[in-house]
Amino acid sequence: MTNALDLTFAALADPTRRAILSMLLEDDMAVTDVAEPFEMSLAAISKHLAILGRAGLISQERRGRVKWCKLEPGGLRAASVWMQGFGQFEPVDLDAFEIFLAGELRKDAE
Repeated sequence: MTNALDLTFAALADPTRRAILSMLLEDDMAVTDVAEPFEMSLAAISKHLAILGRAGLISQERRGRVKWCKLEPGGLRAASVWMQGFGQFEPVDLDAFEIFLAGELRKDAE
């Protein structure tokens, strides 16, 4: 379980990956659409997506000739349970977490 937590927190440590997760909260997206708002190569975005996939936070599937990304909401469950084990944290409300991420992204964009 520690390895899974390490992968999750390492994936969340990068602002680009957090932004990608926020984008995927809306709906599944093609890899090219995920890459569009970022000023980096498609290869760099693909590396970020691979890290998110290894952490279990997203999944990818090929639909025809297009590769699609999908948020895996259960991917944060182990991290949430781990944080709750400290007792000082309230249970993680994923809806509130989504609102928090959106606010942080707006701050970063300004």
